[in-house]
Amino acid sequence: MNVTFEDTALEELFLQGKTAEKKYARLPMDIVKRYVKVVNYIKAASRIEDLFKVNSLHYEKKTGTLEGVEAVWINTQYRLLFQSSPNDDGIIVNALLKEISKHYE
Repeated sequence: MNVTFEDTALEELFLQGKTAEKKYARLPMDIVKRYVKVVNYIKAASRIEDLFKVNSLHYEKKTGTLEGVEAVWINTQYRLLFQSSPNDDGIIVNALLKEISKHYE
């Protein structure tokens, strides 16, 4: 899947394992490692349906104020929010990573 980052801090976190962005600078190292693993799962998927098969991701489409956004678990406390879009054939193969969200906050 084609992955792009809405926030440069998310890209730094993925590529370097750290960022100066205050929002993500204090994430535990375990969460950063799991974030990298989740992004790699998304990159390895050939289409969005491949994410359904990985039970540990708990893929879900959000509703309400987050309608149009999708989420996968980093762990039970943190979620990676993203938006997906189809290619010319209508197969969803693009993901725009939006943010790491702390669940219920």
